[in-house]
Amino acid sequence: MINKDFHICIIGLGYVGLPLAAAFAEQYNVVGFDINKSRIQELKNGYDRTLELDEAQIKAVSSRLQYTSEIADLRSSNIYIVTVPTPIDQSNRPDLTPLIKSSQTVGSVLKEGDIVIYESTVYPGVTEEVCVPELEKASGMLFNTDFFCGYSPERINPGDKEHTVKKILKVTSGSTPEIAQKVDNLYKSIITAGTHIASSIKVAEASKVIENTQRDVNIALINELALIFDAMGIDTNEVIEAAATKWNFIKLNPGLVGGHCIGVDPYYLTFKAEELGYKPNLILGARQINNGMSKFIAEKTIKCMIDHDRKVKNARVLVLGVTFKENCPDMRNTKVLDIIDELKDFGCKVDIYDPWVDPSEEKHHYTIEIIPNPFESNIQYDAIILAVAHDQFKILTDADYRKISLDDPVIIDVKGIVPNPTWRL
Repeated sequence: MINKDFHICIIGLGYVGLPLAAAFAEQYNVVGFDINKSRIQELKNGYDRTLELDEAQIKAVSSRLQYTSEIADLRSSNIYIVTVPTPIDQSNRPDLTPLIKSSQTVGSVLKEGDIVIYESTVYPGVTEEVCVPELEKASGMLFNTDFFCGYSPERINPGDKEHTVKKILKVTSGSTPEIAQKVDNLYKSIITAGTHIASSIKVAEASKVIENTQRDVNIALINELALIFDAMGIDTNEVIEAAATKWNFIKLNPGLVGGHCIGVDPYYLTFKAEELGYKPNLILGARQINNGMSKFIAEKTIKCMIDHDRKVKNARVLVLGVTFKENCPDMRNTKVLDIIDELKDFGCKVDIYDPWVDPSEEKHHYTIEIIPNPFESNIQYDAIILAVAHDQFKILTDADYRKISLDDPVIIDVKGIVPNPTWRL
């Protein structure tokens, strides 16, 4: 039975917004808004380029989920949920432009009694100090008198078909105790894993930004250990396996830290901390270590090539995988591109193969070219870098790598899945 009390509008139909819209559309009438008109048309045709939803899932809610890029179509809604990106600029400072523009859009259609809920990751205070003034200015109404706000941090894990939006516990909050309960009840109606009401919007904002900051710091420790053990000639993965025999050791693996969350969110917290006069040395140090791993991997590749008497200038190098994580097409903030740039600086000719990436789409956005499956060609490479652990790469054999390698293969294994690598992180 469809709930007719709430008319929900989701602002932003990306990795977060679309699955959320589909989940709500199982019980409510939903409008999905995005400024990307081609994205809207694709969804109307039943295609999700993020691959978070398949055609059957989109079709199942098609009668209750309207896709639009027209602001006028939002006016019938009374619950607005903002799920736009919150990126950083070239100086690693928060770029709140998408959030501000979305607030202006919502403000232009706000009515008395409406609730605006933000899911985008921010530093504590953004909802009430940045977004609310934009809502008031665009609507001409007063916060907590005419309209209200909530914050419920997104917890989408791109490419994860097990921990989907309804199966991940949701933190909720509201601008008044009554609104907090209303927001919580709304999410509780679709989130089977349950909800947790935070005492304030700022607490909810802070809870989100530290989730990924903690992960970033933990991975940075493992990455730093990998750098130390590599200098000692010790296999980091063997060390981790040995240490993990103790029950309270947290088992993590070294690697690249990209994506829209872990590699970005800590900068929101450090920005606010420094604004308040506190220098977050540990968090910034972790960011520096993780950002330096691409350069380290590229330099190890060059060293291994030299050790195998391979030329460096004009050497052909194959990079397997360019997304920020396995089994998804998401390339946001992928650190594999940094490896490629470093190799090109050494004069290498780099080919990129990723079966999850739409070549035409990513060539448009990232000015890179994805080649067809190299294992079905006669090309031979001076070195191969396994950068992303897609399932398609896990089944590759030693013979597969030898087929496309010059003489004795030079294989750099970033993810620990190659049968006989020359070097692994």
